[in-house]
Amino acid sequence: MTAPETGRGIAGFPGSAGTFRILHVSTGNVCRSPITERLTRHALADRLGDPLTGGLIVESAGTWGHEGAPMETNAETVLADFGADPTGFMGRELLDDHVIRADLVLTATRDHRAQVISMGHSAGLRTFTLKEFTRLVRAIDPTTLPEPDGNGVVERARALVRAAAALRGWLLAPNVEADEVYDPYGAPLPFFRSVGDEINQALDPVVTALTGVPAHT
Repeated sequence: MTAPETGRGIAGFPGSAGTFRILHVSTGNVCRSPITERLTRHALADRLGDPLTGGLIVESAGTWGHEGAPMETNAETVLADFGADPTGFMGRELLDDHVIRADLVLTATRDHRAQVISMGHSAGLRTFTLKEFTRLVRAIDPTTLPEPDGNGVVERARALVRAAAALRGWLLAPNVEADEVYDPYGAPLPFFRSVGDEINQALDPVVTALTGVPAHT
């Protein structure tokens, strides 16, 4: 995992040798997607030991992103609660380049997913809500995925996305709210913390499946 490049574009394309890009999407890119981005980075560093290991690159953007804005103060507090690093974040508006170059897009809600898919770029098979992807990942036998040795983390991640896409029509959400992470923008800190817990719980099986390494206890 590496830090995102500066500027509006992202280097590399889906399937680029040696890297796998995860893009988290919400509305303003100041609450949910920054929390999800930084918690994902933190979890990957915890599992892989070195944040540069494995070729996994984690970024975020917003469908109505506040370009250059810092994340909300309550979002920073939530990240600090988990020991994740909130520093240096700047909001971004979702651009075509972000979608084109992402190997996996995880959105906060179904509306965000629909917006990403409507941008084209063959995004449908690699775009999920976070909770949808978690549900699908839980149903995938990890022994069917490549071993995460050397550059195997990237190949494992690609195989995981393909397997999740194949299952999508078979494992439907139990209700319309099940795949949503609701927006805490403007809410008090306790609500931000509940959203942070929700995101963290959804990420845990995803990061375990990506890396083949369970969370440290």
